[in-house]
Amino acid sequence: MAEHIIELKGVSKYFGENLIIDNVSFYVNKGEFITFLGPSGCGKTTTLRMIAGFELPSSGQILLNGEDISALPPNKRPVNTVFQRYALFPHLNVYENIAFGLKCKRVKNTYRNDKGEEYTKKEKLTKKEIAEKVKKALEIVDLEGFEKRSISTLSGGQQQRVAIARAIVNEPEILLLDEPLGALDLKMRKEMQIELKKMHDRLGITFIYVTHDQEEALTMSDTIVVMSDGVVQQIGTPTKIYNEPANTFVADFIGESNIFSGTVVGKKKVKFCGKTFACVDDFDVNELVDIVVRPEDVKMVSPEEGTLKGEVISVVFKGIHYEITVQVGKYEVVVQSTESRNVGEIIGLNVAPDGIHLMKPKYTTNVFDGVITKHNTVEFANGEFECDVTQLYPGSHIDEEEYLITKEGEKIDLTDTEVRVEVGLYDITISDDEDAGGTTGHIISIIYKGDHYRVIVRTGDSDEDEDFVFATEDLWNENDYVSVIIPKDKIKLSLKPKAKEDDA
Repeated sequence: MAEHIIELKGVSKYFGENLIIDNVSFYVNKGEFITFLGPSGCGKTTTLRMIAGFELPSSGQILLNGEDISALPPNKRPVNTVFQRYALFPHLNVYENIAFGLKCKRVKNTYRNDKGEEYTKKEKLTKKEIAEKVKKALEIVDLEGFEKRSISTLSGGQQQRVAIARAIVNEPEILLLDEPLGALDLKMRKEMQIELKKMHDRLGITFIYVTHDQEEALTMSDTIVVMSDGVVQQIGTPTKIYNEPANTFVADFIGESNIFSGTVVGKKKVKFCGKTFACVDDFDVNELVDIVVRPEDVKMVSPEEGTLKGEVISVVFKGIHYEITVQVGKYEVVVQSTESRNVGEIIGLNVAPDGIHLMKPKYTTNVFDGVITKHNTVEFANGEFECDVTQLYPGSHIDEEEYLITKEGEKIDLTDTEVRVEVGLYDITISDDEDAGGTTGHIISIIYKGDHYRVIVRTGDSDEDEDFVFATEDLWNENDYVSVIIPKDKIKLSLKPKAKEDDA
């Protein structure tokens, strides 16, 4: 059984009122190459900094070999960090940069006195010991003979190797790498990916790596932790993450994907794009599902042989394959193939059962806690919306004084009544006119699902934010500031059950 070297238990991190990491738990095995992957601002670097000790968790525990190190300062942790900008000393040469930490280091040496009693003494490393360690580190990063070179004369890749050598020369148990290849050009990045993996295999220590580059993560990692919005979305091997994404975010972020909404219509049978396909995932009949089909799993055939038939609307050469977009009715299907097709050509498409991955939808409706105002509107999600309050009491109506009259004739003032608010995914629209809707927010996510976009708008600030999820055919941009519009008849209200009082 693998030994856990690092474990996070229910770790959360606030900066002021902003929740950056939300109850994250996972472990890292000793000797593993694990990568935190996600878009900018998802919390991956903050997680790395908490492991390093540069940030302290607001709650939860960080364990090192089973011991709680949550409050331990960075210099007391057996970790070293390599940053994106390297942080090398420009006035020191290569040797001096790598040796810098060793010159400050104190090690315990054991001696025996005249009486034969053992005692320990903290001492600096000798020049010979430092030279041997620097030489070994230079060999690992393939920079032998560069000892006297000035940092300013080195290429970006060579500077990166010096930064790594400076980190590993201290023989840490864990090496933390915060987007270390971000400043390199594409060719150098690919070369360094291979080199880093070789170094990991050679050193045998634990690598914890941060990147937003999916290809980088897939190339180097033993395990990938996919993060979004401060939450772990999925943990698994690169193959598992790619072939069996846990949700539409992971499917959309890792590689290219066709994502559709569908319905299970039989035993391992699913309907999407208007047709029924055999699949390998077993869900209940009539269950709504999200479907992921990788473009390389879509096979082009003659129109007569295809389960789907459509018109080629785009062909783009990507170097190792063609990316072909096919219009199938109202749906767009993306194909990756070494064979090309002509724009305007009618072709057939097939997908094998093992090329179809089904997932439970994360979002099926919007549900909020709300409060009725004195104007018989409803406040929820940091906004105020017109609604039909009579649905709270079937057969009721509103009198001239705006009181609710039940069918029994009872007069009710609904002010401050707590309600459950439900809004469907297809019942919301947005506008760039900030005054057009009941609340405003920023678009934080857009995922294309074949014939529509699934958009998430976040309203409010810090820990009081609320998300609206909806479907639209219109293309927006992430971070657009919009108003949220919901027709009065699309807001479903129900009374929240009153909390039971404790027995006396």
